[in-house]
Amino acid sequence: MRLVDYLDKGASLDPDAPCLTTEGDTRTYGEVQRLSVRIAAALAARGVVPGDRVAVLSGNDPTAFTCVFGISRAGAVWCPINPRNEAYENRELLDLFGCKALIYQAAFAPLVAKIRDELPALTTLVCLETDWDDFLTSDDPVDLPAADDLAMIVGTGGTTGRPKGVELTGANLEAMTAITLMSYPWPDRPVYLALAPLTHAAGVLCFPVLAKGGEIVIMRKPDVAAFIANIEQHRVTHTFLPPTLIYMVLAHAALDATDLSSLRCFWYGAAPMSSKRLEEALLRIGPVMAQLFGQTEAPMMISTMAPGDHYLADGSIAVARLSSAGRPSPLVTVAIMGPEGELLPRGATGEIVARGSLVMRGYHRDPVATATASAHGWHHTGDIGYLDDDNYLFIVDRAKDMVITGGFNVYSTEVEQALMQHPAIQDCAVIGLPDDKWGERVTAILQLRDGATVDKEEIAAFVKTRIGSVKTPKQIEIWEDLPRSKVGKILKADIRTRLSGAS
Repeated sequence: MRLVDYLDKGASLDPDAPCLTTEGDTRTYGEVQRLSVRIAAALAARGVVPGDRVAVLSGNDPTAFTCVFGISRAGAVWCPINPRNEAYENRELLDLFGCKALIYQAAFAPLVAKIRDELPALTTLVCLETDWDDFLTSDDPVDLPAADDLAMIVGTGGTTGRPKGVELTGANLEAMTAITLMSYPWPDRPVYLALAPLTHAAGVLCFPVLAKGGEIVIMRKPDVAAFIANIEQHRVTHTFLPPTLIYMVLAHAALDATDLSSLRCFWYGAAPMSSKRLEEALLRIGPVMAQLFGQTEAPMMISTMAPGDHYLADGSIAVARLSSAGRPSPLVTVAIMGPEGELLPRGATGEIVARGSLVMRGYHRDPVATATASAHGWHHTGDIGYLDDDNYLFIVDRAKDMVITGGFNVYSTEVEQALMQHPAIQDCAVIGLPDDKWGERVTAILQLRDGATVDKEEIAAFVKTRIGSVKTPKQIEIWEDLPRSKVGKILKADIRTRLSGAS
């Protein structure tokens, strides 16, 4: 399926049904569909042909999101550009992808002005606020197949050098959509609340909602109070947040007084979640929490944990499962691989690898990186983990984040889980820093809850009683906030740089 086929499927169920809602403005499926046709015609009139790359640089906005379907209807390839990137990062991505057209919000006009002269392939620029009426001059129907099955190219970010472009096909996204629809509960007309950026997980989770003819409520800005209020106001059935924002929801005074009874599925993912906070969410938000584990190269659904999987047969919370990433999803094969490419038995720890139609076609114009990621015939996630006897997948660390101290392997996520059980800690990160005695010392950086204070020695004792002395942080730092990526992930490389410079 093309991306626009999800919109057309929803429109076929009821063209007058609400499709995109933002701040009181609702656009029906028919209206969004007709606008996508005009966008496709406008792109074709400016020389965009099937296979060309078209970028969208915007915050969460219904018109910008409709452009995704116009791009697809023109047979072109959608290239989402993160609005939180610096100008040079976006120049790198637009150049790497070879984008022919860029549609952007006026708020990013200064950024575009900085980079446009360095991108000779970029021949069409359209500002949503100032160029839109002139852009939509053609009403000729355009509905073209893609040049091949390539649907979108997504940047991985450049934290380890030049960013890579992940090529995702229509088949990849169809697999993701099918897994989502078969793995979680769905009413006939879901209502999905999108606070997280539509350029990332929140965007691709819209496709199964559209296939069901559901409504997407778009929040332009992250606002926890508005997020909680929107659930009650719009009778939201599905939503997604990374753990950091869920912690903020749990800390908000309005949560317990809000009617959340419409919720069927509250997805969490993109980073490890504290099992203690997840248990709190199950009690306060309801039996609706639903995990997903994936990555850009295998979007969202390598493994899944439906709301019901958070409970045992007797209805009690399955505490031991809460630190897992669920079970391998129905259309993905997951295995654990050793350093020589050998597959390891159940219970053994190694790199998590996957196979299936969910896995990307490859990295754009980077055959070496593609070959490395697909060595031994499996997609390599870079995550370390194991499968237990019930086939639940446990991720113990990113390979690059494991700490080797005194000859022992210490997985940062295990230490973080222990720290997050402390009532004063809002969020945390654990890294290894060079140490003359231990090789690396386990180092914890804490972000405290508002108004909380802690004693570092007490924190160390708290962790030691739970996971032992080897894994107990030998250095504890308390920061007002932790550095985060554009999608809310804690940037351990930035923490490591800051602390190395201070030592």
